[in-house]
Amino acid sequence: MDNQVFDVLIIGAGPIGLACGISAQKANLSHIILEKGCLVNSLYNYPLNMTFFSSSERLEIGDTPFVTTLPKPKRAEALEYYRRISNKFDLNIRLFEEVIEVKKNERYFIVTTSKEQYMARSVIVATGFYDIPMLLNIPGEDLPKVSHYYKDPHYYTNQRVVVVGASNSSVDAALETYRKGAKVTLVVRGPEIGSRVKYWVRPDIENRISAGEIDVYFQSQLVDIREDYVTISTPTGKVELPNDFVLALTGYRPNFDFLKRIGIAIPNESPMIPEHDPRTMETNIPGLYLAGVVCGGLNTHLWFIENSRIHADIIMQHILARTANCDAGLEGRS
Repeated sequence: MDNQVFDVLIIGAGPIGLACGISAQKANLSHIILEKGCLVNSLYNYPLNMTFFSSSERLEIGDTPFVTTLPKPKRAEALEYYRRISNKFDLNIRLFEEVIEVKKNERYFIVTTSKEQYMARSVIVATGFYDIPMLLNIPGEDLPKVSHYYKDPHYYTNQRVVVVGASNSSVDAALETYRKGAKVTLVVRGPEIGSRVKYWVRPDIENRISAGEIDVYFQSQLVDIREDYVTISTPTGKVELPNDFVLALTGYRPNFDFLKRIGIAIPNESPMIPEHDPRTMETNIPGLYLAGVVCGGLNTHLWFIENSRIHADIIMQHILARTANCDAGLEGRS
């Protein structure tokens, strides 16, 4: 650890973490961004062919246009856009460096990572929610045939695939693997396809189900996974299906253990929204802030890139105000 003290240390190099770095630059505050994976790591782990729900202008940060000829940008375009953003603003980013510990003394935060230790006057947590899947907690969930993430449909060609869930990720996986020759069965807890499924995708999945090209069990749950079959609990009883792969795309959650470990208060009951002031984004620890989708706890549908970009400027304004008040206090005592 050198003697440099950063004005702002940002945990997470996703779009909102980058936006915080840009906002710090504009406020003439020194910054460093720490990311445990690659640049915009969560977006990198999205399915290869994913199309965003949002239009490109709603994904923009740093007053920099996101140019695409498509109505909705794809994953590859977003990765390239945010890579160019990081280069354009020459952001101070350390990749593949996981934050292990955040402690605060009388003057600074001491942030320990897998590689180094840093000092900062303020810390922003912009870690998102895509790191930890919501588990089914059923027998066989740890088998190699089970995945909580979906990347590419070709892998499932000519295989018997069960897809759990009725969200955008589940529906996309079902349609894409079906079109690569998989025999797809959807297992849906509710009575219908999820209400938040992209409007241009919903007719496609409903038509495939109506035509019998994709099987579906509504108001049903996967209850057991074995090497060569799965068991589904349905309204009419249990059903056993021959099966090669299970895509358990049941959603994700923030790393609550990490948030608690660094001292952020989190209610035990759902939706487990971390304590913070929405007017300043400051947590129960003075100088420690939240930004982006992590602010929603288990309500992962509350915050997206387009409506949480404002967190960066809100935080910087509060940091500048705190700094001005501290300076005024020191002058008053001199």
